[in-house]
Amino acid sequence: MHIAIDTSTDTASLALVRESEMIAELTWRSGQNHSVQLLPNLAHLLKQTKLGLSSVVGIIVAKGPGGYNGLRVGLSIAKGLSFCLNIPIVGVSTLEVEAYQHAGMGLPVCAIFEAGRGEIATAIYEKKEDKWSQSMVEQITTIDTLCSQIATMTVFCGQIKPAIATKLRETLGENAVVVSSAMDWRRAGFLAELGLKRFNDGNYDDRVTLQPLYLRGPAIMQPKH
Repeated sequence: MHIAIDTSTDTASLALVRESEMIAELTWRSGQNHSVQLLPNLAHLLKQTKLGLSSVVGIIVAKGPGGYNGLRVGLSIAKGLSFCLNIPIVGVSTLEVEAYQHAGMGLPVCAIFEAGRGEIATAIYEKKEDKWSQSMVEQITTIDTLCSQIATMTVFCGQIKPAIATKLRETLGENAVVVSSAMDWRRAGFLAELGLKRFNDGNYDDRVTLQPLYLRGPAIMQPKH
């Protein structure tokens, strides 16, 4: 069995999969409570499925970009399980997870997360001839710059507030396909699918050096005197 963990944003998600079969999945609005909710919810899933940690053979974790606190919690627990159980770990870009659930639409998929300071974190992926690949690397940019790079009909997903959705539609017209919030509820099951592809290829991460993908360092505050 593999455990998939995603604490990249205010929406947290867990999944248990065994040989590509989904056993259990839980997604909830965590806010900033990842550190107190993640392990109890994992214990709940294991209890519901009557499974134990002894049956876990691999850990899959969303590595960001996303919130600093959430990513630290998710990566710490994922790496801790990997060390304690002596099992391999795979880290997957959260933007890729966000985009992957829309891969079947047959269009390029652009995932967007808020990055603060009027900027966004984004990347573009596409499924061609049954092959899933990245066509624009993860980066920090603005909506205006992103729109200038879009030349074909594209699916937009992720943290898209009404103002961003309006901007995309006004600038790109029919080339902007903005998914609804119901369609865009991020699920660890898709994270598990991407991670299992890596496991099947033997493409593991180093549990010591695996780090969150922040794209931007934290703001440094002046010390108070």
